[in-house]
Amino acid sequence: MTVLSPQQNPSPEGAKPALRVLLCQPRGFCAGVVRAIDTVERALEIYGPPVYVRHEIVHNRYVVESLRAKGAIFVEDLSEIPETKAPVVFSAHGVPKEVPEDAKSRNFFALDATCPLVTKVHREAEIHFRRGREIVLIGHAGHPEVIGTMGQLPAGAVRLIETVTDAAAFTPKDAAALAYVTQTTLSVDDTSEIVALLKRRFPAIIGPHKEDICYATTNRQEAVKRVAPRVDAMIVVGAPNSSNSQRLREVAERSGCTKAALVQRASDIDWNVFSGIGSLGITAGASAPEVLVEEIIDAFAARYSVNVEIVRDAEEDVFFPLPRQLRGTEAAE
Repeated sequence: MTVLSPQQNPSPEGAKPALRVLLCQPRGFCAGVVRAIDTVERALEIYGPPVYVRHEIVHNRYVVESLRAKGAIFVEDLSEIPETKAPVVFSAHGVPKEVPEDAKSRNFFALDATCPLVTKVHREAEIHFRRGREIVLIGHAGHPEVIGTMGQLPAGAVRLIETVTDAAAFTPKDAAALAYVTQTTLSVDDTSEIVALLKRRFPAIIGPHKEDICYATTNRQEAVKRVAPRVDAMIVVGAPNSSNSQRLREVAERSGCTKAALVQRASDIDWNVFSGIGSLGITAGASAPEVLVEEIIDAFAARYSVNVEIVRDAEEDVFFPLPRQLRGTEAAE
């Protein structure tokens, strides 16, 4: 499909239809994503390129390409990295325990950019395992975070449950020795339904002291719930392989917005879908930079007379420090 540039816009200046844009707040980068990106950028500043990164540091093509242009080299497996003294960064999603062990055996200078809230889930799973409990992980098969969490323990120690149907069919080894943890980027409502069913079936099941779904996922979903019923269409800025972004699109649809699309960049907008609307909601997944939100607003401003209103649902002031090796000026010596 050909996307019209602002110069090709068929509506003459002054005759653009009005568009009310409701901009969700909070949106975009969370503290874990900021820490992960800053880890790669700081390592490049201190040690120079290359800096190797196992898997996409966060699930966003724009971010990955920006870091690649600065000298980051992305690999899916440590076997792709030659013998090197260059930093090797583990992505925000976390890695199986065998990965840092492999890095250590090869004398790599490893920097762990795993989100601390993901690390919290890893520690919970390890504690349950040491106490003899069978562990249920609520999450999506194949997602790097799920692979990393399951990889903290021996094979078979963790059972993955993706849906309510899975929860209904699950048979534990011992219902009296059972615990659950969750992926941090799930749908809050879907997860609550699964947890409620597990608790009804297995009253002794032990959950986390504090919910594993992270603050950023929860806050962004709540903001979408406020905006989606008030708009004709909704755009979630994010990548198709971003779990938290996909969940935002689903939340928008369930909250009453029938035109909800996940869009990576302005060039991906299907203008047939977004023509003739009077109101638009915009949010961004936790790994989507604000520059892409601005790019998409500019694209609509080329076709509509845009009025932007921020809908604020929560304030976020969470901060995670960089990996210890990168803190302070002494790292450069």
